[in-house]
Amino acid sequence: MPTNRINREEFFAKVAGLDEERLRKALWNLYWRGAAPVRERIEAELAPAPPGPRARPRGEVLDPVRVREEVREFVALARAGSYLAGDRRVSPKERTRWRFTFRRLADEAQAALAAPDSCPAEEAVEALVDLACYVKGYDCFRSEDPMEAARFVVSDAVAALWGRMLTRYGPVVLAERAMPQLARWESRFGWTRTGFGAVSERETSLASVIGRLLRDPDAWVACADGYLEALDRLVETEPVRAKRVYGYDSSVSERKRRAGDLDEWHGMLLERLADYDAADRLARLAAHPAFAGAESLLFQARLAWRDGETDRARALVGEALSELPGHQELLRFAAEIEAALPARVQGAAGLPLGRVQRGPALSD
Repeated sequence: MPTNRINREEFFAKVAGLDEERLRKALWNLYWRGAAPVRERIEAELAPAPPGPRARPRGEVLDPVRVREEVREFVALARAGSYLAGDRRVSPKERTRWRFTFRRLADEAQAALAAPDSCPAEEAVEALVDLACYVKGYDCFRSEDPMEAARFVVSDAVAALWGRMLTRYGPVVLAERAMPQLARWESRFGWTRTGFGAVSERETSLASVIGRLLRDPDAWVACADGYLEALDRLVETEPVRAKRVYGYDSSVSERKRRAGDLDEWHGMLLERLADYDAADRLARLAAHPAFAGAESLLFQARLAWRDGETDRARALVGEALSELPGHQELLRFAAEIEAALPARVQGAAGLPLGRVQRGPALSD
């Protein structure tokens, strides 16, 4: 049924003849007698406009404690769903302006890293990155792609955080604090939901971020040790699932995802640790229960091939390809070591049964 409403010009023409008192009375009647959404909209319009960001003088350092408290409050409200609806602590107008608040807090937290005591700012940046990882899979804001809307580049924020930690504490403390964050935050597909846009184009892996900061073998070995300790704690704190649901074990899926996310970092460790007299760390990493799936098998195969265990490397590649027959990196490595492909992989590629010949990558 079509609505019988006047347009904008007609409406303004009618209210032009009303004095201020009659306009107030009309607005009051609409507010008092209107439905809840109408009242919320009027309250939002009557609320004082939030002050815009004050231009900071050059060289001014923000108070990191104040920034941390604001970030903590914002993150708590977001995780509680207050920016979706139904919480009076967040006004309707602020629910639509959350991305500006997020962006302001992110800028201020990174700027506060320059303070002499930057620990509160470091905690603020960590809380915001944790929230960015959380909202990739859960709705906290009215947005299809929250990080794209907030223009928050996770890898840039992490680079600022880890760079400050390295400058202030040195590589040993950096390894202790950054490695648990790397295991928790790394994402091979980035931190936006869609994977495209201005933010996604600027994102880089966290493995490349930490790789640029480590300058000598001792720093790499310290990070390897810190990383293994972080993985041990991660396994200890993971919930124990007594049974599967309809044959599906979510813990296995989580370990496979983690192996894929951290595959680049594992490759960087494999390239360096053997030359730094730290090959024992690679053996621990290959057997670590925090990982599962094809990417974990690929790392084990690369390690076995480097150690001269040719048959084991080929067997591991075949096992991995049975799980992911179209994995391009697996196929390239299988061609490099002349590993036997599973029959269904060869059939899909139109190859005769037997070992792969050296050459370009194969695909299903």
